Amino acid sequence: MGFEAEAHSNSRDSHRPFAINLVLVCVLCLAAVASLLVGASQISVTSALRGLTGSDEIAAIIVREIRLPRMLLAVGVGAMLGLAGAAIQALTRNPLAEPAVLGTPQAAALGAVAVLYTGAASANSLTIAIAAMTGAGCAMALILVLIRKRQNILTLLLAGLGLASLTGAAMSFIISISPNPYAVMEIVFWLMGSFEDRSMVHVAIAFPFMLAGGVVLFSCQSAYTALTLGEEAAQSLGVNVARVALLTGAGISLGIGAAVSVSGAIGFVGLVAPHLVRPCCGGDPGRALLPSMLCGASLTATADVLVRLIPSTTEVRVGVLTALIGAPWFIWLVVTRKGLFGSNPP
Repeated sequence: MGFEAEAHSNSRDSHRPFAINLVLVCVLCLAAVASLLVGASQISVTSALRGLTGSDEIAAIIVREIRLPRMLLAVGVGAMLGLAGAAIQALTRNPLAEPAVLGTPQAAALGAVAVLYTGAASANSLTIAIAAMTGAGCAMALILVLIRKRQNILTLLLAGLGLASLTGAAMSFIISISPNPYAVMEIVFWLMGSFEDRSMVHVAIAFPFMLAGGVVLFSCQSAYTALTLGEEAAQSLGVNVARVALLTGAGISLGIGAAVSVSGAIGFVGLVAPHLVRPCCGGDPGRALLPSMLCGASLTATADVLVRLIPSTTEVRVGVLTALIGAPWFIWLVVTRKGLFGSNPP
């Protein structure tokens, strides 16, 4: 009887990830459809389909040229944020870790801020995306140089935190010395995060890098599961911890650098999404990667729909909304969930 109960329990646990993934896919599809329908000009599902197929010229301009790129970027960026958050939390075994601890988002933002400061491009220009990805690439190269002698998780985190502080200070310095108030305004608005006025060219630039970053992070899935036992135990199981740390850093830098380059800074998604799905994954960080990715995509796509519904003279930035919702929720989570840090708080 005991073996039957255990078998039933294992079967139920094995079906749980599939169920949560299915629910998240359904939520994501609803958010994606809503993103195509909601906006300054409300259109029906039929009109949206005609716009996608090109049979209705006016609907095609609204759906294919304005809302489709925005929806794709919201889904892609959110997915990357959720996946990167789950990966860095699995690598560090710290539920408070997020992609920003590696300094990549700040470095990408610094690249964009530098271009905006010089007036070389506007906030929605492709030059901004290229500059931001260049900043993220330089940040990852610098981190690799800093940790070449000690390739372990702690050194990676320390190098990332130092770089994050340096790039954050550099951004503040640029804003403080900017003689052009309009440039400062563009910088501040870009840093708030938004998918407004993006095109399919932005999608084409960012998606290959986000896809490559996602593939790299998923390649470490089994290693993240082994790391729950600790670094020494994982090494005894054949896991090259230094290699996993480098791959995680590279994957996050590729994906998050590309995400920030087209959206600006969007906070709390990478921190909150893994926490929302973790109770359904049996405490296995490797199993939480895909649900976290789907959850992040759903959260960001939903937030992008909500900002269009808030009555205001100018559209509320997505990054502002995610922070306003994510920060209080996370504070409540920390206060109410006693098992958040496990038996040994970090």
